[in-house]
Amino acid sequence: MAADVDKTPAGEPKDDRATPSSRRARSRFKQLSGLFLIAAVPFFGFCIKYYQDIQLVKRHEAGLKALGADGLFFFSSLDTDDDLYLSPEEFKPIAEKLTGVAPPPEFEEEIPPDPNGETLILHAKMQPLLLESMTKSKDGFLGVSHSSLSGLRSWKRPAVPSSMFYASQFKVFLPPSGKSALGDTWWIIPSELNIFTGYLPNNRYHPRTPRGKEVLIHSLLSMFHPRPFVKSRFAPQGAVACIRAASDFYYDIVFRIHAEFQLNDVPDFPFWFTPGQFAGNIILSKDASHVREFHLYVPNDKSLNVDMEWLYGASESSNMEVDIGYLPQMELRAEGPSTPSVIYDEQGNMIDSRGEGGEPIQFVFEEIVWSAELSREEASRHLEVTMFPFKKVPYLPFSEAFSRADAEKKLVHSILLWGALDDQSC
Repeated sequence: MAADVDKTPAGEPKDDRATPSSRRARSRFKQLSGLFLIAAVPFFGFCIKYYQDIQLVKRHEAGLKALGADGLFFFSSLDTDDDLYLSPEEFKPIAEKLTGVAPPPEFEEEIPPDPNGETLILHAKMQPLLLESMTKSKDGFLGVSHSSLSGLRSWKRPAVPSSMFYASQFKVFLPPSGKSALGDTWWIIPSELNIFTGYLPNNRYHPRTPRGKEVLIHSLLSMFHPRPFVKSRFAPQGAVACIRAASDFYYDIVFRIHAEFQLNDVPDFPFWFTPGQFAGNIILSKDASHVREFHLYVPNDKSLNVDMEWLYGASESSNMEVDIGYLPQMELRAEGPSTPSVIYDEQGNMIDSRGEGGEPIQFVFEEIVWSAELSREEASRHLEVTMFPFKKVPYLPFSEAFSRADAEKKLVHSILLWGALDDQSC
């Protein structure tokens, strides 16, 4: 007679393998397999990264052999993502230079012009840097060559003396929600750098394509020179703004921009021209349909207000010269308030912008009565503190500092500066 088969309570054959020890073994095997997979992922990632780095080094060596140091330097200035390949977007500056055909202004893509909106004319004025204010301005002094300063010497006037803008484009200056009080500051273009992130490369000739709110700032600065960098190489970058005054329909907004220009082009090595700051203000309606005033300028109330740096080699680690100088004038100013591009009569019929006799129709603008306002100095200080938090501590001239210390019986720390402590020219 066959032996009885051991049955489980459910009447099914019992699995001898499902003993406590075998179940523990399978559990440990699964745990070890999981740990192995977890450990394998970063290992394989490391292997892939190592392989990519090896390939990158090989391409770099091949590029150096084929192009030479200067050629590879020029190539690297276009290779913004450092992959040693030029994408169509990276090659675009060279294509534009070879063909002489530039793309349409970027702001047309970002903020489509409103044919029924108001327009205003901006005029650019500039007096070139006083070369005698530089310590290295003479050819041959401390090894300065004529080619190094060629871009600086040839920059005598604005690239675009006047240009038309749409009032709606200046919407970028309006405060974001929650920033409607006097003295509130906000970043129009946020700074992406700080003391921990370092700085951007020096071996570049062309800025990246501006995006978002950078587009208008880039268009404004391009009136001075065709190669503005909206974000400077060093922190703090970008642009910050503050409400100085407000009425029922208008804001007076002061702003501060840290940007720079690249004055040299191939084959000369890069030459960076960095004003201490671009300051200014704009009076515009709260819906950005009307601009009453606009003024942007490089402050010229200090004896030195521009930093200049230029390379003497074909790589980021090449020697660099640094100098500082005085720029008498660089400013943009609106010709007058923005005016409608299309005019309608009382019956709603479109009429010519020129009246009888061919004279332009004269617009009469109401006087703005500010319901609340700050002084320009106080508003500017809010911008300073936002960009330079250390400015919360007052920095005073020697005579004033020691007088105050003597009167208040406080300790004074002194500091000697080459330029201004709170701008990009120092």
